[in-house]
Order: sequence, then structure tokens, then C-alpha cells
Amino acid sequence: MSHRYPIRMNRRLFLSSVAMLTITAPAVSFARTISGSLPWEPMASDPPARVIPGAWQFFTPQEAALVEAIVDRLVPHDDLSIGGKEAGCAVYIDRQLVGAFGTSSRLYTQGPFKPALPTRGYQGEANPAQRYRAGLAAMDAFLKQRDGRTFVELKPEEQDAFLTEMEAGKVDLPNSVKAAGFFGLLLQNTMEGFFADPVYGGNKDMASWRMLGFPGARYDYRDHVAKHNQPYPLPPVSITGRPEWLGKGA
Repeated sequence: MSHRYPIRMNRRLFLSSVAMLTITAPAVSFARTISGSLPWEPMASDPPARVIPGAWQFFTPQEAALVEAIVDRLVPHDDLSIGGKEAGCAVYIDRQLVGAFGTSSRLYTQGPFKPALPTRGYQGEANPAQRYRAGLAAMDAFLKQRDGRTFVELKPEEQDAFLTEMEAGKVDLPNSVKAAGFFGLLLQNTMEGFFADPVYGGNKDMASWRMLGFPGARYDYRDHVAKHNQPYPLPPVSITGRPEWLGKGA
């Protein structure tokens, strides 16, 4: 019996070696296939497509004029920055409404639809595109009946007063449109358009970033990490870079 023990051990070693070779062989082969090259391509992460201002894709001309008037009151032009209309906030909202945001395609939107705490956000059945279409129509219908004029035809101070009433929920808009809820949606999307990366259609020329001193999508801050309470000296950078990097001028 003693003379079989070494043979049995050798067979085990042999089988173990074969198993290890089988496991490691594909890895070695794969390593050779990418030797001298990277297993990925630059810009293969599918970056967002740059929004090019142009024809409205969701808003009608009348709706677009109304939204531009609204965003210009929410973000008025002053000596610090351009206004919401010039910054492209309406363009940003228009493009968002024809995408996944407008249709709520990435959210669960089935019932039941019941009243909820304000901290839980909007809980209704209508998606943002439907809310905008109904809300904008309700605003003008209400003002035509009350004042004989649309929002665009009001004076700036009158526009501010009406938006203040909407925010406080003191306006009973037709077709069951909740004034405070719709104002909140308008304000949220206007702020997004004003402060988001210009690639999405708003924040023209990175105006809001320049106003705040925000550096944008720069990749390296090591030279400035320890410089506390000092303005960042370099201009902001978009996801797509800076215009002069792309040969489009300053």
C-alpha cells in the first residue's frame, strides 16, 4: 500500500496543474489581444448632445413668448448678469419637455394619486409636458378674464405681482391647475436653465458661472486648493470645453 501513496499525490498535482492552466489560459490570451492598446476609446461615454438654439420643439410661439416673459421676471437682467430670456432658460425648458423629463419616461407614474406632504414633491398624474401645456393656457385664460390682457401684455411690476400671487397660491387658475405647484415647476426649471451647463441650452456664455465665480467642469484644482478666500482666477469651462478650444473664438 505504501508504494501507491506517491503515485496518488502525483496524479493530484497533475490534475491541479491542468485545472490552473485551464483557468489562466483565457486571461493570458485576452491580455495579449489588447497588448499595446487601450480596451476603450476616448469620448466613448456618450456625452450629452449640445443644444443648438433654433426653432421651438415643444412650445408654440405663443407659449414660448409667455415662458420667455416669465423667466425674465424670475431672473431679471441687472448689472450682475443677463436675464433669464437672454440666458436661454426658455430654450432649456423647451428641450427638456421634449425629452425624458417632459414625458416622465424614467419615473414611476402609475397611481394611486393621492395628496402628499410638500416634501414628497409633485404626486399628480400629469407629466411635466402636460403640466406646462395646461398651466400656460390657464395663466393667460385667467388674466384675460380678470384684466383683459395676457401675461406678456402686463407691465413688469404687474407681472411680478401676479407671479407672487401664484407662488402664494392666491390665484384660482381654471381647469384645476394649482397655481403654487405650477409656479414651483416654473421656478425650478428656470433655475436649472440659468445655472446648468450651457450644453443643455441655457446659461449662455456661462453667464451665471461668471457671476458666481464658479469654475465649471475643470478637471484639476490642485494649484488652488490651499488658496482659501481667494477668487478663482481662471474662466469657467463647460462640459464641451471653452469656445476658443474648439476654434470658435473667445
